[in-house]
Amino acid sequence: MTAEHKLKDRKILIAGASSGMGRATACAAAAAGADLILLGRDAARLADVAREAEALGANALTMQADAADAAALAVALAPHAEALATVDTMINSVGVNIVNRAFSELTPDSWAGMIDINLNAAFNLSQSMVPLFRARGGGLLVNISSTAARKPDPSGAAYQATKAGVMAMTHAIMEEEWQNGIRATVLLPGMTETPLLEKRPSPPTAEMRAKALQPEDIAEACMFVLGLPSRAHVSELTIQPSVR
Repeated sequence: MTAEHKLKDRKILIAGASSGMGRATACAAAAAGADLILLGRDAARLADVAREAEALGANALTMQADAADAAALAVALAPHAEALATVDTMINSVGVNIVNRAFSELTPDSWAGMIDINLNAAFNLSQSMVPLFRARGGGLLVNISSTAARKPDPSGAAYQATKAGVMAMTHAIMEEEWQNGIRATVLLPGMTETPLLEKRPSPPTAEMRAKALQPEDIAEACMFVLGLPSRAHVSELTIQPSVR
């Protein structure tokens, strides 16, 4: 099978699809022959990504929703129950960081906001899709976390805690659901050139950006995981810049 048709007949839900890793993954999956459901908060940017995917030959349905809000997510998904029942893969690239990220700068509100977007969104999305995967006899769930989940770095206490939570939750889902044909993978990217870099207390220099991974690199890692047969499971995949 050619690279252009590697994911033919696959139906993939990508959350956080409007920018960065999610957008790059949507384009890579479309180019590989998959049809897409694109979920995010920005309707205009989602429409742009859908047009890109359609230009690559994919069918692309967009859903505007805040995945951190369980009730709002359920309302957004409900009218598309038939389409969602055919989804065989979910990729969650929802994530955010804040400028005032040092532990001493965190407040109850900023801490709760990080938990909502980085951890609760992953939980809400996974809870929405796992029952559908069970019903269809299997599925693949991919959560994009961070190398910050595994090692201390300057990304901040809230970011590291939430990304570690995403990693632990993904492993727990696999432990509980493998007998239902469900595979769960967590990706741990290092520094990547995405809008998240703009949230650093000190903007990265041009030299630092030149060394960073690109969103397309993470998309390629996703394509590797998606391309494996159902007998093979990648529990965790770390991808870092080769020059640091």
